[in-house]
Amino acid sequence: MTIAELEGSAWVKPDPMSNPRSIERRFRANRFRHVRSLLEAGLAKKEKIEILDLGGTEAYWSIAEDFLAEHRGRIDITLLNNEPIDPPKSAVFQAISGDACAADLFAGRRFDLVHSNSVIEHVGEIDRMQAFAANVRRLSDSYFIQTPNYWFPLEPHFRVVGFQWLPLRARAAMMQRYNLGFFPRAQSRDEAWQNVVEIRLLDAKLMRRLFPEAELREERVAGLTKSLMAVREIVRQ
Repeated sequence: MTIAELEGSAWVKPDPMSNPRSIERRFRANRFRHVRSLLEAGLAKKEKIEILDLGGTEAYWSIAEDFLAEHRGRIDITLLNNEPIDPPKSAVFQAISGDACAADLFAGRRFDLVHSNSVIEHVGEIDRMQAFAANVRRLSDSYFIQTPNYWFPLEPHFRVVGFQWLPLRARAAMMQRYNLGFFPRAQSRDEAWQNVVEIRLLDAKLMRRLFPEAELREERVAGLTKSLMAVREIVRQ
């Protein structure tokens, strides 16, 4: 990334899912094979399955458009977000507002699969991550939780190599000067600070600690681990 690109005045938020040939979309589509295996296992034993997607959007699931069409009427997906999202266009989805870390989230209810893609790194400090993980395990025996790897050189949200390894003050200072990845240049020190502290990347050790009963899978690029996936499959009868 060049200084000219960083300092560019015209900023447009990237939308990698809008481009079917984007690298990000290809990565997500490749990761979906893990999710597909979980969905197929559930559909093999039940006529209809219920999915809870923590922090998910209908746009994300476009990578599974053909699969959802093939099993139309057999898959229901609940999208839970703590900020408003566009109303779903497909009857497959329902959108609900809520905190994925709340102890009373969907109290007394169970799902066939809990899914979350690149969300746990946004929920806050370790106690919030633990609450998120506890909800995942409470709400389903089967789950797929993906998060970018702290040790992968390119930080995926700000799109600067090694950004996550810099001191918070240095990151906030860069935010006040440049457009970075999914974030426009911060207009104040407080805004810059909030942007950088809101994202806390996880490593393999922490993922194992949060999801001890899961299989930890790695998404690798050029021999390096790009993202981590905690995967567990037990079909609810």
